[in-house]
Amino acid sequence: MAGSTFGSIFKVTTWGESHGKGVGVVVDGCPAGLALDEQTIQKYLNRRKPGQTRYSTPRKEEDLVEIQSGIFEGKTTGTPISLVVYNKTQRSKDYSEIAGYYRPGHADYTFDEKYGFRDYRGGGRSSGRETIGRVAAGAIAEELLKSLGIHVQAYTRSIGGIDIDETKASMDNIMKSPLYMPDLDASEKAELLLEQKMKEQDSAGGVIECVVRGMPAGIGEPVFEKLDANLAKAVMSIGAVKGVEIGDGFAVASAFGSDNNDSFVAAENGSIAKKTNHAGGILGGMSDGSDIILRAAVKPTPSIARKQQTVNRDGEDIEISIKGRHDPVIVPRAVVVVEAMSALCVLDMVLLGMTSRLDKIQEFWKRQ
Repeated sequence: MAGSTFGSIFKVTTWGESHGKGVGVVVDGCPAGLALDEQTIQKYLNRRKPGQTRYSTPRKEEDLVEIQSGIFEGKTTGTPISLVVYNKTQRSKDYSEIAGYYRPGHADYTFDEKYGFRDYRGGGRSSGRETIGRVAAGAIAEELLKSLGIHVQAYTRSIGGIDIDETKASMDNIMKSPLYMPDLDASEKAELLLEQKMKEQDSAGGVIECVVRGMPAGIGEPVFEKLDANLAKAVMSIGAVKGVEIGDGFAVASAFGSDNNDSFVAAENGSIAKKTNHAGGILGGMSDGSDIILRAAVKPTPSIARKQQTVNRDGEDIEISIKGRHDPVIVPRAVVVVEAMSALCVLDMVLLGMTSRLDKIQEFWKRQ
């Protein structure tokens, strides 16, 4: 299977299936000398772990990460870092009946058409458990970015059409909300909505917002390898994401140039800044020094107990009700996944940007 590797310099390859022995990732291109241990990576994985709230699947998985290589005496060695999380509570029998039909909203049909075969136990490579490898790799990327003064923070902006009020939002509230919303009033309303959807055997979608702070200007390329284009590709590669926007996003279609343009101003320290940030921190495919603002639209959980119409592999119309342990909403557990993919993309492009200017290369080597 092609397409399991992401990145150019900081390169990650995820592997494994939801009902196999385990899932994991190999990270190649991490520089030597970064302080790193399993506890640091585990903090990120705990944010996507199932069974932590009423609004995630009741499936209990410890999701404990093990470092197999690339770390010595608490620091990266510059060699490939291999990470694994073993699957321990698989109940493959919950999925045995879906071998003969195609679940609405899942990749069952497309897998069969592409390969003529599929792992029907939880979706195989299309399962949400594949994102464990992304989050583990993203944890390394975020720690490396922090050492450069760049910070990545994602949170839930809306669920089921219930949006946060920015005047009430505080980043300190994110971990207080079971839905990772920075506005606790909006979180409470969204929780009530999810309670209703659970009673109706239905699910909800939402929007995740991600902010990258501390980005220097000039990261990204002006044509095919644009920073915003690569961020969109990175986040759209997450299975449940159906749309990505940067800055004002689709709202620019109804705006006017006089409103949408961000005026430049001279900052007190002699640098250049912007009065507004409609562009979301990216101009011409390159970072402009402002916060990068990205939003991802996440679809409702496709596995619902409510009866749905589909067809079996013989092409016959049937009615199904999906069994098993499933999230009524994917959004909260996907927050750290969006954050991880954003960090992986930003770090890779920061490393690629190191060769953009001769004077910067000369400056680096003169210090050696």
